[in-house]
Amino acid sequence: MEKETRLSPDQLYRHCNTELLPFKTTETLEPYTGFFGQERAVEAMEFGIGMKRPGYNMFVMGNPHTGRFSFAIDSIRAIAKKELKKTSDWCYLNNLQESRTPLAINLPAGKGWVLKRDIKHLIEGLLTELPAAFESPAYQRKKSKVERDFNRLYDQAIELVDSLAREHSIALYRDAGSIGFTPVADGQGMDEAAFSQLPEEIRDEFTSNIAKLEDHLNEELASMPTWRREAGDRMKALDRDTARSAVAPLIQPLREKYHNNSGVPDYLTQLESNLVKNAVDIIGDDKQSETRTDSARRQYMETTFGVNMLVDNQKTKGAPVVFETHPTYDNLFGRVEYNSEMGSLSTNFQLIRSGALHRANGGYLVLESEKLLEQPFVYGALKRALKSHEIRIENPMSEMTGMGTITLAPQSIPLHVKVVLIGTRETYYLLQELDHDFEKMFRVVVDFDEDVKREPATIRNYARLMKTLADEEGLAPLNRQAVARLVEHSSRLTEDQELLSAHVGELVDLLCEADYKRIKHKDEVINDQHVEMALQAKERRTSRISSKILDSILNETVLIDTDGEAPGRSNGLTVLGVGDVSFGFPARITATVHPGNRGIVDIEREVTLGQPIHSKGVLILSGYLGHKYTQDFPLTLSASIALEQSYGYVDGDSASMAEICTLISALTHIPIKQQFAMTGSINQYGEVQAIGGVNEKIEGFFNLCKTRGLTGQQGVIIPKANVRNLMLKREVVDAVADGQFCIHAVATVDQGLELLMGRKAGQMKEDGTFTQRSVNAQVVKRLREIAKAKA
Repeated sequence: MEKETRLSPDQLYRHCNTELLPFKTTETLEPYTGFFGQERAVEAMEFGIGMKRPGYNMFVMGNPHTGRFSFAIDSIRAIAKKELKKTSDWCYLNNLQESRTPLAINLPAGKGWVLKRDIKHLIEGLLTELPAAFESPAYQRKKSKVERDFNRLYDQAIELVDSLAREHSIALYRDAGSIGFTPVADGQGMDEAAFSQLPEEIRDEFTSNIAKLEDHLNEELASMPTWRREAGDRMKALDRDTARSAVAPLIQPLREKYHNNSGVPDYLTQLESNLVKNAVDIIGDDKQSETRTDSARRQYMETTFGVNMLVDNQKTKGAPVVFETHPTYDNLFGRVEYNSEMGSLSTNFQLIRSGALHRANGGYLVLESEKLLEQPFVYGALKRALKSHEIRIENPMSEMTGMGTITLAPQSIPLHVKVVLIGTRETYYLLQELDHDFEKMFRVVVDFDEDVKREPATIRNYARLMKTLADEEGLAPLNRQAVARLVEHSSRLTEDQELLSAHVGELVDLLCEADYKRIKHKDEVINDQHVEMALQAKERRTSRISSKILDSILNETVLIDTDGEAPGRSNGLTVLGVGDVSFGFPARITATVHPGNRGIVDIEREVTLGQPIHSKGVLILSGYLGHKYTQDFPLTLSASIALEQSYGYVDGDSASMAEICTLISALTHIPIKQQFAMTGSINQYGEVQAIGGVNEKIEGFFNLCKTRGLTGQQGVIIPKANVRNLMLKREVVDAVADGQFCIHAVATVDQGLELLMGRKAGQMKEDGTFTQRSVNAQVVKRLREIAKAKA
């Protein structure tokens, strides 16, 4: 059995034949264009970009190091530049009829800043022409005439009353804007002392006449409010005509220039009407307590009539492509800012700020799904925007608190954008499960492959890819031995001799470290030794935890045997992952058996350290025992299985082969060779199934054996299905070639038992019994004894 299952050194590592690389260095190769091994993703991306119907947004999913982000950005930008569809500029203008709802204006790309410039020139002209018009002699004459006409009516009424007063020896006088009457004697007004000395009859007559004159004066001035109103109306009409004569010639050219741009002519009409109506207030009036200064007048004009340039696509070629790195609500949908004045907040349309959706409108918006989901309110708001095809600038917190600062409600902007989310598969499936609208809105899935087939054509393309990456990073060329070593390492990353890893990011990091080693050794090109040194350096940097575990085994803090024999005890193999580093190490598995009917007790599960998959593997053991050994009598036993000295959660079923062998050893008291460690999962029929992390597991046990001293008897038992996954380190392969270490691949539990126990497992005969003195015969014998003892 040892010869049948022992693997040769060639099976442990697949070398890359340098004859497949017909070059000396990558300097002579053509750069690689496209995306390595992502034909399916390229096809999906082309479909997603080409499909213009609503709902065909894209989700690019895959692991971060596969180049999914650069692929998405580069693909979209390449196609967006070629799109003939013209983009638009967006501006916000003050709604002069309702200032809380600013007007959204759409203009062809490059015309927004032209409109802003023209409105600025218009304001400059108005600041000059309006004051000049109101200071002109013609205006002053007309204004004086209105004032004179009003004063003439007033004076005529006063003169009439004055003439009547003189007939009764009474004088009319004006004092501080008021009108009064006083008796006259000898051409002089009488004071109170003189008036009191007059006879009472004369005093009464004067008093009566003065009362009649006051009544008459009131009658004559009764029409004064009407005169004042008419004068005011005439002044307003004069002001409007004067302002219109100054404003109309300045606005008319703009009206003609923008007559084809929707919304601009209507705004110019509003602008003209507002200027004509409020011209006097704008330029200031000498009668006001404080005349408006030139700077204040300019600020008012720009704040009220200027253009808020929301999106400027003047320099955009093709469709816009926007990647928002921090997709908060404000960064995505825009916001309204505020000024603090004397402790109070104020705002206006000039403080409206654009978001990524505004800038990407008419093109493509790229977002990282995990960052999008981290932000409150954003995902729901994005869905509403895509459904309604419009962008609304709102404050989401006001809905939560029920309170909000008085703010603006800008007009919504029509939205035509294709959203590209980049994320992991876990995020995609989570959204698919929890959000029923997700599939309807993101119909195109761009799925990135993790690996590609290792074929001659693929290897040559892989070499071209390395040349391209080295050139982009400013690294030295690689010789073909270095490329061959990188191909081999790529297969190790995929844990498959027939595949290459598509994780471009990890390849770039390795190339940079290899070039660093080249510089230290003053070589001209990167060779395989530089790559090997870079790999070893990274392993040393990340080996602290694995070294600690190895030390704990060597000083017998953790008990692991690598020689001798013992019943009910074996060496399993586990993999520990810490961040992006994983390494293997052995773990002792023990089992005990005694009469009873509790079945097989998984101690890890009992103390809630065993996770579901591990517990499943242990439960399969009962199915295997019952199927193989107890067809004609009940399976009755009590057994306990434990992964010794494990103090954390245990998951995976890769220990189930070791557990069944250990259980059979404890049941039959046949000892297990401790120089072996094993890994593999089993099914209920005793077939050994593939597991993950096989390279790290083998290397973990090898390191322990090498440290203690290789005896030539030590080795690892793995599933036969995992042979294609072997890409072991050179020192392990060399040790196997020298006969210092061995690796066996088994397909059944019986093969594993024969290796571990050094005796035949036994074949089932026609009568349903196993060959005598075999392991399986001993198992049946012990199970019968336990069943009879229980009965």
